[in-house]
Amino acid sequence: MLARISVIALNTYREAVRARILHGLFAMALATGGYSLVVGAYALHNSMRVVSDLGSASISLYGIIVAIVLGATSLHRELEHKTVFPILARPLSRWEYLVGKYLGTVLTLFAFVAADSGALLLALSVQSGRALWQAVALGLGSVVLGVLAGWRLPRWRTTLPLLWAIVLVIAGWLLARDAPDHRMVVVGSAALTLCEVGIVAALATFFASFSSPFLTAVFTFGVFVVGRSADTLAHLPDRVFGAAIQQMGEVLSRVVPNLMVYVPPRPLLTGEAAGSSLAEYAALAALQSCAWSVGLLAAASLIFRRRDFL
Repeated sequence: MLARISVIALNTYREAVRARILHGLFAMALATGGYSLVVGAYALHNSMRVVSDLGSASISLYGIIVAIVLGATSLHRELEHKTVFPILARPLSRWEYLVGKYLGTVLTLFAFVAADSGALLLALSVQSGRALWQAVALGLGSVVLGVLAGWRLPRWRTTLPLLWAIVLVIAGWLLARDAPDHRMVVVGSAALTLCEVGIVAALATFFASFSSPFLTAVFTFGVFVVGRSADTLAHLPDRVFGAAIQQMGEVLSRVVPNLMVYVPPRPLLTGEAAGSSLAEYAALAALQSCAWSVGLLAAASLIFRRRDFL
């Protein structure tokens, strides 16, 4: 079972990393990170805070977009090209196929978020006083080595982006050691973003099991907006909106995942919040993400098992 799921997941990951839209979104994320450097240059003594906060927000934003796009199109592409028929004709359950597609999407999101975070950490290292040539040499050098490795080892060509992203994060973490609070903001936000996009990808997989790519994207984005507003919906003032809307908002806040959990205040990320531990908070957030993802995938598997492709 695990072998079959891993094959589907790796194949989904290989298809995703070749997608041009993913490359375009990654370029936009890097451009937004560069924009944060420009804004930070005008912030006087708060330049590193601007870079870390704005960069972390951009990683979350583009991670959500990638999760929606991949989740909405991955399954539909297989159905449109009819490649799903020979796959499901093999001794493979439909739920295994669906879980494999989801895990492949999450693996792609991990590489995307890690690469963006590594680039942001390199920018922070320059802000903290490191020589510019060190960050540039590390970033461009790793890219060149990756290209050469892909040329010499064509079978590993699609796996290299994942390894490169991990190496970039580790190198950026070490190089930005003179800005401990800001790198914790970047790494902590990235970890929570991975938990959040895991839920969003599961939502997209659930909707994709019975709807078109456009409706899947619309439904997923709608649930995401409600989830980011869950705390507000749960505390709507009765005197302003009325009892009916107040109760509706409270119900919505309970039936959708509370995604505000994955956007904590900065003091929690830097360890300055009294009585709170980032490790404990992240563990509980990851547990909630896993619970929602498993539940959504279970519901998607039930629907997908009864779906008629003809």
